[in-house]
This record gives sequence, structure tokens and C-alpha cells, in this order.
Amino acid sequence: MKIRKLFSLIAFVLALALVFSACGGAQTPAQTDPPQTQAQDTPTETEAPPAEAEPVTITYCNFNSSGGNEETLAKMVAAFEAEYPNIKIEVETIGYDDYFTQMQTRVAGGTAPDCYELNIENFAAYANKGLLAEITGVDVSGLNDTALNAFNVDGKQYGLPESFSNVVLIYNKDLFDQAGVDYPTDDWTQADLQNAAEKIRALGDDIYGIWQPITYNEFFKVVAQYGGALLNEDKTAFTINSPENLEAAQTLIDRVLVSNVQPNAVQQGGMGDWDMFMSGRLGMIPTGIWAFQTFTDGCDFAWDIAVEPGSTQKATHFFSNCVVMNPETEHPQEVATWLAWLASSTASADIRLEAGWDLPALKDLDALSSYLEITPPDNREAVFESLNYLVLPPVIEDYALMSDIITQKLAAAADGTITAQEALDQAQAECEAQIDLG
Repeated sequence: MKIRKLFSLIAFVLALALVFSACGGAQTPAQTDPPQTQAQDTPTETEAPPAEAEPVTITYCNFNSSGGNEETLAKMVAAFEAEYPNIKIEVETIGYDDYFTQMQTRVAGGTAPDCYELNIENFAAYANKGLLAEITGVDVSGLNDTALNAFNVDGKQYGLPESFSNVVLIYNKDLFDQAGVDYPTDDWTQADLQNAAEKIRALGDDIYGIWQPITYNEFFKVVAQYGGALLNEDKTAFTINSPENLEAAQTLIDRVLVSNVQPNAVQQGGMGDWDMFMSGRLGMIPTGIWAFQTFTDGCDFAWDIAVEPGSTQKATHFFSNCVVMNPETEHPQEVATWLAWLASSTASADIRLEAGWDLPALKDLDALSSYLEITPPDNREAVFESLNYLVLPPVIEDYALMSDIITQKLAAAADGTITAQEALDQAQAECEAQIDLG
């Protein structure tokens, strides 16, 4: 009996030992790290590849593509998005007549687009009011330095020149040949221009040497050619009736009233300056490069261009549209990338040139070879050479009022109702009385 109980106890102990042995063996694999190959073959949730970021959409508003170049801009957007697939451009185009009114309202109301277009006349006002963001972090070294600097304020780049047009001296080579006058050269002066105009005028009663509108837009440029300015250097005072400005005004007015190398209102007979030039009755016309195609189609004589001469220095008009950034944008780097591509890439330039749109302000003339090779005119390099003599209008808060006052007084002087001195004295007095320069 005792022996049976002993065997039962031994059997119980052995069974209990087996149970504990089995439990201990089951724990061992759970405490051992899995082999490295197993971790590679079976990725965990944290090791899954990250999902691709959604494309960023930025809004761009413009006026310059309206009325014929909407498709050209669409091609530019498509080319950009193909190069930068993570940036999408949402374009809004508004006609020029309504554009700036709408933009002022939207900027004031905080609903302006991420980026938009401005002309050079409005750029300074926006920049001076702190409404534009500085454009940084992109390469704009391919842009013409003069054009680029036009949108630089106190060392900060608030705009990029998207396109430009300017004014050159266009001349009738046939009339120059008939008058025995050499074509304009780089060292031409205002005196040389006047001499050529008088010789061409002598060819006939209905032939004239030059037609240069006597308006504010021409006056501030000619003033610069004579070494003058309409405002003092820090824009705190008007200098409209300075001696240099009087010499510039007298030159323009005497061409009508004294030498009559420029037709007066009666002699114009209702004909515009472009029409008279295309009729072969006008020796020279300072006008924009946008006239090239019209003159190519409308002139049956040889013509070419030159940089306008100066008296003490050369000076030329510059019209440019720039692209700017809203300081409230949530995507400044993407906006800067789009603006730099639009203004300076060769891909954008090629599309623009193929469409015959405004010129890109590029430094590398090789990139503009397709434009430079078109004739006439033969001397298309003068278009870009003239950028070395850029003069900008003195932009002030009441710019339109100043422009209107000066234009009205100059028109009266060109009609002979007041003298050039009286015109500038009156313009000086009225601007001082009506415009606060701050």
C-alpha cells in the first residue's frame, strides 16, 4: 500500500515536470528576434513607401494674353507643367480695360491671386505700398540686367520682366538716299537728326523729315536725352521748367513751327504718323517695335531702325510687363519657380517668339536668333542695344494727373498759342499746386 502511494507520488512529480518543461520550451521562440531575412521579406506598416504629394495649384492672373494670345499662354502653362509636374497653374485672363480696377479691389480685399501681371507704370505704386513679395530662391541670371533692375526696389527683386517693348528710330532708307544723307549711326546726335530731317523736308512740299508726338510720353524721354528730369533726384520737387527741359521742349516745338520738318495739324490732313510713314512721305518716326509687322506689310520701300540719338546722352523708352508675387501666397517657392520659368526660360521664349508675342527680356541673344533673323528691319540688334539707354518715367502717386498737365501745355505750345517757356512754367505751377509729392 505504501509502495503504491509512493509510485503515485513519483508519477505526479514527473507529470508536473513535463508540464513545466513544455511551457518553458514554448516561451523560448517568442523571446528570440526573427531572422533579418524575414524582416526584409515581410515589411511592417511603418516601412511602406510614402504616398506621392498632391500637386500644388497656384493661381496666376494676367491681362496681356487677352485678345489673341490666350492659346499662347496655355502652351506655356502646358510646357511648364510637363517640366514641373508637382505644380499646376490656374490661369485667369482679364481684359486690359478692367484689369487694374479689379486687381486693386482684390488686393485690398485680400482675394488677390498667388501671382499676377503688372505693367511698369503700376509696378512702383504696388511695390512702394508693400503689396508685393520679394522673389528669391530662383535663378534669374538669364534676364537682361537693365530690364531686371527696372523691377528692383532698394536691392530687392519685387518683379521679373515677363516681356518688353521699346521705341526705336525707324527711318525710310529710300528718302535718305534721295536726300543724300547717311543712315543713322551709333554716334548720331539730335543735331544730326535735325540735319537729316531738313534735307528730307527739302525733297518736296508734301514730304517731311520726322514725326514725333509732342506729348508727355515723348517729352520725358527727350528731356533725358538733353540731360534733364521732371523731378529732382529724391522726387520731392518738380523740375519741369529747368533749362535742360526747356531746350528739349523747344527742339520738339521748333520742328513744327520753325523748320517745319514735322507736319502741323493742317498738313497732317487727318493722317496719322504710321499712315504717313507707310505712304513714303516721312523720313523718320520714333515709335514702338510693335510697328514692325505693320510696316513690313504696308511699306513698299526699304526701311530700317536705329537707337534714338541724344543730345548729351542717349535715352530710350521701355515698356514692360512684369510678373509679381502676392505676399499672402501659401506657396512662395512654387510661385517663384513659375515666374522665373515664365520670364527667363528658353522654352517660354521659344513659344512666345513663335507666336510673335511681346519679346522676352533675355540676355542671351542666341536664344532670340529666330527674332533677330527676321527682316525687315535688318538691324534688329538695335532693339536690344537700346536697353542700354533705358529711361523710366518718374512714377508718382498722381502720375496720370502730372502726365495730363504736361501733355496739355505742350500741345498748346505746338499749336503756337503759348511759348515753350510758358508751357513749362504753367505745367510746373499747376503740378506744384495740384500734386503733393509728400
